[in-house]
Amino acid sequence: MNVVLEDDAKQDLRDSFHFYEADEPGAGRYFLDKIQEELQTLGGFGGVHRQRFGFHFYASKHFPHGVYYRTKNDTVQIVAIIDSRRDPKLIRKILRQR
Repeated sequence: MNVVLEDDAKQDLRDSFHFYEADEPGAGRYFLDKIQEELQTLGGFGGVHRQRFGFHFYASKHFPHGVYYRTKNDTVQIVAIIDSRRDPKLIRKILRQR
């Protein structure tokens, strides 16, 4: 399967990059590298993860982030990459808008 990041998911990555980079220089780059590695695995396993808030949910193994995606034809569409420590009501609200 092809893995595609929607624009909102790309913005999520940028926001998280800046958050980690502000905390410690180089941490933002490490975050992006690890998340991108994990996202590529979804090409082979997309659709097998449980659903949460109407989307498939993959929990990052390196960071407290959840990847929310849907599958369509031969594509994994990543719609959000959200810090899982956020209020579940806020996460649900964000996902409803996407």
